[in-house]
Amino acid sequence: MLMAGRKKATSSGEGKPIAKTTSVCPECNLIIGAEIFERDGKVFIMKQCPEHGAFEEIYWSSVDMYNKAHSFAKDGHGIDNPNIDKDNPVCPRDCGLCSMHKSHTALANLVLTNRCDLSCWYCFFYAKRLGYVYEPTKKELNDMVKTLVNEKPVACNAIQLTGGEPTLREDLVDIISMCKGHGVDHVQLNTNGIRLSHDLDLMRRAREAGVNTLYLSFDGVTPKTNPKNHWEIPGVLQNCRTAGGVGVVLVPTLVKSVNDHEVGDMLRFGFRNLDVVRGVNFQPVSLVGRITRAKREKMRITIPDAIQKIEEQTDGQIAKEDFYPVPTPHPITRFVEALTGKATYDLTSHFACGMATYVFENDGGMLPLPRFIDVEGLLEYLNGQAEELEKGKSRYVVGAKLLFKLRSFVDKGKAPKGFSVAKLIYNVLMKHDYTALGELQHRSLFVGMMHFMDKYNYDIERVKRCCIHYVMSDNRIVPFCAFNVIPEWYRDKDQEEQGLSFKEYERKTGRKLERDAYKRDIKALSSSEIYRKTYG
Repeated sequence: MLMAGRKKATSSGEGKPIAKTTSVCPECNLIIGAEIFERDGKVFIMKQCPEHGAFEEIYWSSVDMYNKAHSFAKDGHGIDNPNIDKDNPVCPRDCGLCSMHKSHTALANLVLTNRCDLSCWYCFFYAKRLGYVYEPTKKELNDMVKTLVNEKPVACNAIQLTGGEPTLREDLVDIISMCKGHGVDHVQLNTNGIRLSHDLDLMRRAREAGVNTLYLSFDGVTPKTNPKNHWEIPGVLQNCRTAGGVGVVLVPTLVKSVNDHEVGDMLRFGFRNLDVVRGVNFQPVSLVGRITRAKREKMRITIPDAIQKIEEQTDGQIAKEDFYPVPTPHPITRFVEALTGKATYDLTSHFACGMATYVFENDGGMLPLPRFIDVEGLLEYLNGQAEELEKGKSRYVVGAKLLFKLRSFVDKGKAPKGFSVAKLIYNVLMKHDYTALGELQHRSLFVGMMHFMDKYNYDIERVKRCCIHYVMSDNRIVPFCAFNVIPEWYRDKDQEEQGLSFKEYERKTGRKLERDAYKRDIKALSSSEIYRKTYG
């Protein structure tokens, strides 16, 4: 996310209406009506505040991709035990989660601290800028995790430890173990990687405690595009290998005119390190704060823009046709639920929130999964079989013909050699053997993007379907784009009330905040063998 200066913007435009929704005024947070419309092959959102005027913003830069994504829209089960007991909640004013919410928590963010070892100019969320230290106790964190795993009908089974910089917590390993002790399957560490690049022992202990993945900030392959941790990335990857193959997802924040010219190089970097890198998850910049139209247009990049850059910079090896929206796997979930009779993990975020694909290395090139699997044919078939199961058809009859039928959706001549894609899918669907997916992930690179909103492109229909949440220390669970985009309602209000002044924190802990600051020796780092090998 990017902090921005304040200036009122007004605009209006004509176009073909697509949908009615609600939004917020970027100036006063008033909840107002909005319209999504098409013009010149692009999708825009338009809203009017009675006090501050009209605001028009690009929503998606391609109506064709928008329509494709929309065709996969699917609402989830919602929440059976919401934390907000209110008859007529107002979204996003009454988050917690409330009875209106349509998706379970697929990934929960657990903020461990707002301390950081860096002070990046664009960051809105670190102690020195906020003026206080927020650092929940282990007991408070334990209670938050209990709230998450008790969510119904689907318990949260994936937690991201975040900050600030979570590796500054001396009790980080204990917190990882605590999450695992509550039965959380996937523990992800959101980090700049700096401390882990210099501390192999910490990496090993985190791995042994149960960390599955590093969600690693990575804004480019050069010092200019990635001044945050360019010099430390080689050490992080090396320590991930040495510590037993800790998986890494590279997370570039994409800003137009800043680093969007390097998306192809970032993907190639991921492939060069495929032994530990599991994915590259691009995040088109969220322009949080008040900002002029001219600055927004300079920096704004939407999901179709990013995908178009990928297609251009990979010479079409990865193309826009290869990408599908987040809710695409729902027919798989529906089939498994029909088979087992139990609600299960379901990615039902709004179709406009993100898109993704899997890409395999094939004869030195990149081979996206949709090039050898008929994705839409397979999903249509699974939807039909789920319907048959829901009507009472025998699971044994369905299973008997499934493996044979699955082969018809796979082009063996184009598929990567060395494993049976059809058999892998069968084991996941019928045997619930998810270990086979590990082979898929180790052979491929996840390429995705998640565009978090800001007040200019805010669509409350997206908030209602959000599946990436924050859990707060009062045990409310808040969607990402409510927590961070309107921080005065949630993040800052909650954390400032519980935060400590710098003086009080230092007195209580005996630790000087100035010790957190990282001092980089660029000459030593850039002259190392691992640096030359990684970027060579």
